[in-house]
Amino acid sequence: MRRVLILGLPLMLLACGPIPVPQAERECLQRARLAQQPRGEAAVGFDSEGGMRTRFEMDITSDFITGRDPSAVYDSCVYQKSGQAPSRPLYSFPEWKG
Repeated sequence: MRRVLILGLPLMLLACGPIPVPQAERECLQRARLAQQPRGEAAVGFDSEGGMRTRFEMDITSDFITGRDPSAVYDSCVYQKSGQAPSRPLYSFPEWKG
């Protein structure tokens, strides 16, 4: 049992290590979007017994509440995840709707 724990420890530490910059950039796009504005969805429907069902989800981050610049959020997120600066600015991504 002890060997398993000792051998498993390096694998757990690898999961905490830096990730490649392109991967960090992709992951941080969502955080930048949430800093720009909250995201959410609402759904209304009926079940098989004729009862109405509703669902509401909203994502609001502290970055949005405090008014942080999405570009600054993106830059710091990439650095935290990869240990390096982003290779391109947030506004250069075609999918960014700034």
